[in-house]
Amino acid sequence: MSALSADALTRHRNEEAKWVVAQVRQQQKKVTQLVNVEEHVEGFRQVREAHRRELIDDYVELISDLIIEVGEARQVDMAARLGVSQPTVAKMLKRLASLGFIQMIPWRGVFLTPEGEKLAQESRERHQIVENFLLVLGVSPEIARRDAEGMEHHVSQETLDAFLAFTQQHGTSAE
Repeated sequence: MSALSADALTRHRNEEAKWVVAQVRQQQKKVTQLVNVEEHVEGFRQVREAHRRELIDDYVELISDLIIEVGEARQVDMAARLGVSQPTVAKMLKRLASLGFIQMIPWRGVFLTPEGEKLAQESRERHQIVENFLLVLGVSPEIARRDAEGMEHHVSQETLDAFLAFTQQHGTSAE
């Protein structure tokens, strides 16, 4: 190979490398550009709202599950299942009662109001949709159940509908 063609090849490779670097930088700019303010605010608002509702949903769903499984929902059982103290449960139960989701009857336990039952059923359905979606993707049952517990509170109805459609189209992993 002559010195001239070697120089030409080197220049060509340098130009190619510059072009690749320019393309990468252009892609990085697209990735790092901030979304507009309204979208940013809405995203954070949705996350804050999901965090506020998360505990409510979890407690109401647990109360429903305990009533179905053992016939009653007691503070001690809720504390054990949630890994928190009984005073923490008592505080949340007062909040749920003030919101109209439960009724506490001394010496008899905790009962869901019709509004609480509705919320428990909606929470259970959200969880099942997310869990089934993860199973269809190939996530193990144990991890799918655990991940769905966190994810169910943070997805929009539009996303849930997409998860459900995808799952119905592709079947469940158990099929």
